[in-house]
Amino acid sequence: MRVLVTGGAGFIGFHLVRRLLRDGHEVTALDNLNDYYNPALKRARVEAIGTHTAFRFVRMDLTEQEGVLQLFREKPFDLVVNLAAQPGVRHSIDNPFAYTRSNVIGFLSVLEACRHTGVEHLVYASSSSVYGVDSAVPFQTSEPAESPVSLYAATKRSNELMAHAYSHLYGFRATGLRFFTVYGPWGRPDMAYFSFTDQMTRGEPIKVFNEGKLSRDFTYIDDIVESTVRLIETRRSDGSFHVVYNIGRGEPVSLLDLISVLEEEFGVSARKEMVGMQPGDVYTTYADTSELERLIGYKAQVTLEEGIREFAKWYRTYRGELEMGSDNTGALVRGVDEDSKRHCQTSLTATSLRGEEGGST
Repeated sequence: MRVLVTGGAGFIGFHLVRRLLRDGHEVTALDNLNDYYNPALKRARVEAIGTHTAFRFVRMDLTEQEGVLQLFREKPFDLVVNLAAQPGVRHSIDNPFAYTRSNVIGFLSVLEACRHTGVEHLVYASSSSVYGVDSAVPFQTSEPAESPVSLYAATKRSNELMAHAYSHLYGFRATGLRFFTVYGPWGRPDMAYFSFTDQMTRGEPIKVFNEGKLSRDFTYIDDIVESTVRLIETRRSDGSFHVVYNIGRGEPVSLLDLISVLEEEFGVSARKEMVGMQPGDVYTTYADTSELERLIGYKAQVTLEEGIREFAKWYRTYRGELEMGSDNTGALVRGVDEDSKRHCQTSLTATSLRGEEGGST
């Protein structure tokens, strides 16, 4: 199968691309390598995918509508996985236009390209944030999700409505994935588990929002990828064209318990600075994944302790490379699966990096 993964240099995109290549698919990864966080980490992910005959990397912004459509027409894709987005609930409050351009206009470019080139199936990233603060727990996809409390959440809910409309109008399948707090090796430095690790291991204080009275449904990256791949390979028996699923572990963990796990793994004590609730935040996330489990026959397996242990192994190498003060990402790449190291066709399409548009999750 010929597959396009947008946000392919991002956290989830990188891991999914590697899995799809191992499964024998031909994969094009698209990313604009923006500077929402250190682009060296994104470049290191691309390098870690390795030299593979079935892999191509394209540097492009999804808001470049003509370029996106041209890419789709060059070699039409059977499957498109749209993971490119400007992530981050709190950041969206300060940068609303960047989020609208990337998450709404960029997604529209993907939908239009799917429409005009006969794509059979579009899988796209949504978010647990669409549930807001009014939904009953555990969160179910049958909830109306009409009360987002951040612009980021609103853009993700709009993606679901746009995908539903395009799927209905133009007859291609669309599957939305409401991801719940994804973590693991090669993750995003702005995520709490990653930023806490940075600060704690340097002896710096960490800000604990709402005095720690928050919980999240932490879901390990391997479970995210396994669920996504199984969904790609499964067609619903009811013939639905557009469906949305929760992708989570289904076991919320308190913020204070996360900090305790990090303390144990890294052998440090956190200096906690208790602060109030952040605008746009929610108190808890909790996925009801029963519908997904019935369909794909899989439930998330990795506990928080196991997942943080794997993250810590990777992080120590990452931190060592940063402390050498070098952009040379070779140390991050060593040790990746040998079966992902074959010939790589790399196409770097020159586009302007407009702040934080078209980023990767």
